[in-house]
Amino acid sequence: MSLHPQSLRGRPSSGLSGDIDYRLARNAVVSDLKRGRMSRLDVCDAQPELLRAARNVGTSTGEDCPICEEAKVVLVSFAFGPRLPASGRCLATEQELARLSRRASELACYVVEVCPECSWNHLAKMFLVGGRYRG
Repeated sequence: MSLHPQSLRGRPSSGLSGDIDYRLARNAVVSDLKRGRMSRLDVCDAQPELLRAARNVGTSTGEDCPICEEAKVVLVSFAFGPRLPASGRCLATEQELARLSRRASELACYVVEVCPECSWNHLAKMFLVGGRYRG
C-alpha cells in the first residue's frame, strides 16, 4: 500500500506540508537512460528486500514502467526514525502510518516507485510525520 501524507486526517495536503516530490529527478534519469548517458544496469538495481516489499505490499499505480514498459510500477512506503529498525519499517497500511504519526518523535516517510519485473526503482516522495508535523 502506498501511503501519502494526505491519508492522515487533518494534515494539510498543500505544498506547505513539507512534502518533497522527486518527479523532476525521475524524469531526468529516464531521459538520460533514453539518451544513452546511463545504462539499464545503472537504474534497474532494486535491492531484493525492496522487490519483495513491492510484490507483497506495493500499491499498483497503473502506470507502465518507464524502463521496461512491460510491467506496472508499484509504490512502496517506508518510515525511518527513532525506535524503528535501522533499515526502516515498511508500511503496509494507512493505519500503520496513522499510528506512527501520533509519536512524539519526528519520522521521515519515503515512497519508492518500483518495477517488480526489471528492478527499476526511484524515490518518488518524502514527507515528515509525528513530532511537530502531527496533523
